[in-house]
Amino acid sequence: MIEQKTRSVPPRPSAMVESLRGLGYSTATALADIIDNSIAAGANNVSLGFVWDNKASSIFVLDNGRGMTEQELVSAMRLGGISPKESRHPSDLGRFGLGLKTASFSQGRCLTVASKTNAGLFCFRWDLDALADDEWSLYEGATLSGEGFLQRLNALPCGTLVLWEKLDRIVMAESSEQDFLDLMDVVERHLAMVFHRYLGASLTIRINEKPIKPWDPFLSEHPATWSSPAERINTPSGTIEVQCHVLPHKDRLDEKTYQTAAGPDGWTAQQGFYVYRNARLLVAGSWLGLGQGKMWAKEEAQKLARIRLDIPNSADDDWKIDIRKSVARPPPVVKSRLLRLAEDTRNRARRVFAHRGQIVRIGQAQELLQAWKVERSTSGLRYKIDEEHPAIKLVLEDAGHLGNSVRAMLRVIEETIPVQRIWLDTAEAHETPRTGFGGKPPAEIQNVLRVLFKDLVGKKGMSASLAKEYLRQTEPFQLWTDLIDELTEETLNEVAS
Repeated sequence: MIEQKTRSVPPRPSAMVESLRGLGYSTATALADIIDNSIAAGANNVSLGFVWDNKASSIFVLDNGRGMTEQELVSAMRLGGISPKESRHPSDLGRFGLGLKTASFSQGRCLTVASKTNAGLFCFRWDLDALADDEWSLYEGATLSGEGFLQRLNALPCGTLVLWEKLDRIVMAESSEQDFLDLMDVVERHLAMVFHRYLGASLTIRINEKPIKPWDPFLSEHPATWSSPAERINTPSGTIEVQCHVLPHKDRLDEKTYQTAAGPDGWTAQQGFYVYRNARLLVAGSWLGLGQGKMWAKEEAQKLARIRLDIPNSADDDWKIDIRKSVARPPPVVKSRLLRLAEDTRNRARRVFAHRGQIVRIGQAQELLQAWKVERSTSGLRYKIDEEHPAIKLVLEDAGHLGNSVRAMLRVIEETIPVQRIWLDTAEAHETPRTGFGGKPPAEIQNVLRVLFKDLVGKKGMSASLAKEYLRQTEPFQLWTDLIDELTEETLNEVAS
């Protein structure tokens, strides 16, 4: 057997760390990575501090978790201290053994971590400006400016403090205090989303002493939200759970709820799958590369569709979870099932969006009588007026010698629907145009109802009760059943006079 010659080629510490700084963390995602460690350490209180002092500004994360011994802390400060292949506790939120370091280095050049247990308080730091080309030099103790922060940790029985200084990726020459405050708002919205299933249950997170309120992507408590039963799917790497949701249309929400439910990136961007691992949100709105023929894009018509997807940490490798915990790709074994669930949810969301949250079916079997119908052919879609709609049918029956003129008028309306203008206005306004007498006074709607009621009773020979039931099944009057209930025999006389 030929002996293979080898050479030791360790990475240059300074060059490697500078490269790791470019992994693509934002301040919000980096802080979420730090809080993952706090949760894994059993903390139920986490305090974030943003301290403005121009270029000497700093950010810290303090938790009341179990803390680390000296040896555990040294291991935590080592890059790649834990292999992603190692088995972990089911509640562990980490994977690569890099999160603490890479997240911190992405924001600043000085990372100090202090931890306290019954064995005492231990403190180590990385300073990238002092990192040699050929040696990994981990310093003991905090910087002079960092000493004051250790007092916060000393006040706790146990816990851990993570301190970022030399924030060269956050505070630049042109940065102002207002920029720093704006960043706090961005971080708050992100953490409210990522840890919403922890907040208010097992965890409190504060930013500069202000508690963060959870943001529920699914509006679970709203009565107009549609939710499917949770479905559990067994896979070789563990059981996943899926639950589909269609959020209410804007017309069913008050303005404050609508603005809040939009999420950090807005309604259209927040549609899709929400992938969780141990209740911690990894992916906030993505169709995960799924689609029929081509990948689905995020479009206005599906913006109300949001799907909860829980995976165990034993599935990290199969789902291609990245270091930043912001990317997930479904394995082939579940793609077809997820595709079917997502397709159904997208279709439901599209119907709610198109009909402004109103029902299009009455009871179990009775279809709503709509004024427009869609015809599909090889040449494309056409929108046609349905001549069986009561208001249209009555006019045509009474038209007499004007019948052809009325039908010609209807054909002109069909051929001149401003489809492109409607599409453009909808895309720009991020909502469908108002229909169904939206915003009109009840008196105007009642006048139209009275005319139709009179014709149904007087010309069609319907009883008053049957005519009212007929109107309840007719678009757009199904939205105004209270006004239909007010129609009486006296209404016929009022219209006649």
